[in-house]
Amino acid sequence: MSEKKGVKVAVEIYGDTYPLKTDNPEHLRELARIVDSHMRSVAHRMRILSGAKIGVLAAMEIADDYLKLKKDYDDLMQLLDDK
Repeated sequence: MSEKKGVKVAVEIYGDTYPLKTDNPEHLRELARIVDSHMRSVAHRMRILSGAKIGVLAAMEIADDYLKLKKDYDDLMQLLDDK
């Protein structure tokens, strides 16, 4: 049997605490800060009370950021390949 590695870290996101296991606690804390920040921003702008809806909209914003960065990366790689 393989033994699972990692340490248990509790992070707080939008008022809820999540005990998670990770090999990189600082990375996990940074992810939690990003998600918490996006959720708080969405809640402030949209005045939505549902935590689930806030979470989905925050996830959409994060996914949009990711796709924009991925496109920029792919475009850059294409430029390098063309040279």
